[in-house]
Amino acid sequence: MSDSPLPRGIGAPATRALTAAGYRRLEQLAGVSEAELLALHGVGPKAIRLLGAALAEQGLALG
Repeated sequence: MSDSPLPRGIGAPATRALTAAGYRRLEQLAGVSEAELLALHGVGPKAIRLLGAALAEQGLALG
């Protein structure tokens, strides 16, 4: 499994929120619930959709 950075398309606010919560690599989000991510200020439905798609490309998924 590679260490993939967070997708650029999720936007700066979502990227800042995720890194502040300790998520710096895409793989770290595998198994994390959508509700937990949406609770982070700056993470919205678009970011969830893009993160889910990026994880799916690697055979992973949100929780």
